[in-house]
Amino acid sequence: MKKIAVVTGTRAEYGLLYWTMKEIMNDPDLKLQLIVTGMHLSPEFGLTVKDIENDGFKIDEKVEILLSSDTGQGIAKSIGLGIIGFAQTFSRLNPDMLLILGDRFEIFAAATAAMALNIPIGHISGGESTEGAIDEQIRHAITKIAHIHFASCDYYANRIKKMGEEEWRVFNVGAPGLENIRRLQLLDKNQLEKLLDINLDKVTLLVTYHPTTLELQSLKMQMDNILDALMETGYQLIFTYPNSDSGGRYIIERIKEFAKTYANAKVFVNLGQLKYLSLLKYVDAMVGNSSSGIIEAPYFKLPVINIGDRQKGRLKAFNIIDVGYTKDEILCGINKALKDEDYKVKVKETKSIYGDGNTSKNIVEIIKRVDLKDDKLLKKKLTY
Repeated sequence: MKKIAVVTGTRAEYGLLYWTMKEIMNDPDLKLQLIVTGMHLSPEFGLTVKDIENDGFKIDEKVEILLSSDTGQGIAKSIGLGIIGFAQTFSRLNPDMLLILGDRFEIFAAATAAMALNIPIGHISGGESTEGAIDEQIRHAITKIAHIHFASCDYYANRIKKMGEEEWRVFNVGAPGLENIRRLQLLDKNQLEKLLDINLDKVTLLVTYHPTTLELQSLKMQMDNILDALMETGYQLIFTYPNSDSGGRYIIERIKEFAKTYANAKVFVNLGQLKYLSLLKYVDAMVGNSSSGIIEAPYFKLPVINIGDRQKGRLKAFNIIDVGYTKDEILCGINKALKDEDYKVKVKETKSIYGDGNTSKNIVEIIKRVDLKDDKLLKKKLTY
């Protein structure tokens, strides 16, 4: 039986890993070893470890790495703590493979520890690009550390190969976010309204804004303009908390202060994937810079006002309206999404470019097929 260690550090990442973990857990030839870290263990960010336990997963280890500081120095120290914690955890669990997703610092720490211990690494969502965030460097660093690559589309799979990774290591399995939508029984409008105490007959904007970690010097300006633009709309606003990146706490404080003076706003620490995805079905537009606007929103043909450079470089469907950081640009994007009739007709024709929603089965079939004990897997070589 192959022991597959999976690390999750954020609510968004857990949602993307959910069905793959279920597939591993239910397969008689595989054993899931679940390691929880980062924001999941923080009361400030909703203590979402409880959601994982409520979903029926057995947590094998909890690795505490998150400091109270979200400065660059704090993140760097968290990476160091993570490498120590994961090294100890992997030595105890002795997994046959580490499976990780994405581009966050917690995942970089896990990958670094596994590399030092000669544990084969499978990486989901490599080859993508987010030019405005430190995630860009982390993602590509993990690609060079990892041994098996699970890309979300052919374009990203080919980019991984261009980085020198051998073709036999790279697989297009689709984006896991689409599987969540396909397999979850989403809430209906009435259920959602009751749970969140909102009226979705009003024009509603879902606002999810994360720090653009390579542009923190202008974060105050960004938030000033975003909140001024949202104030001017007068629409109902639903805010979700950002991730625990550098600058995240500043965004949280600005949102909380804004909600005190703007009566038509609600702020949620953690909606969870079911309520969040259900909202994508019923809100009028999304505003911010979340990857969910790129991956999941096209499925719902939802207009997305994508602010700034955090998602720059990603493949985008027609629903995305890219805008800069000025108040006028943001307002123009919101008005186009809600009032431009030509755009509204075209956005209804939006199609996903990230697979068919069978990601978890694709990943598990590949894991079962690959010989994790073969020395060839660990001996990486460049193809250029």
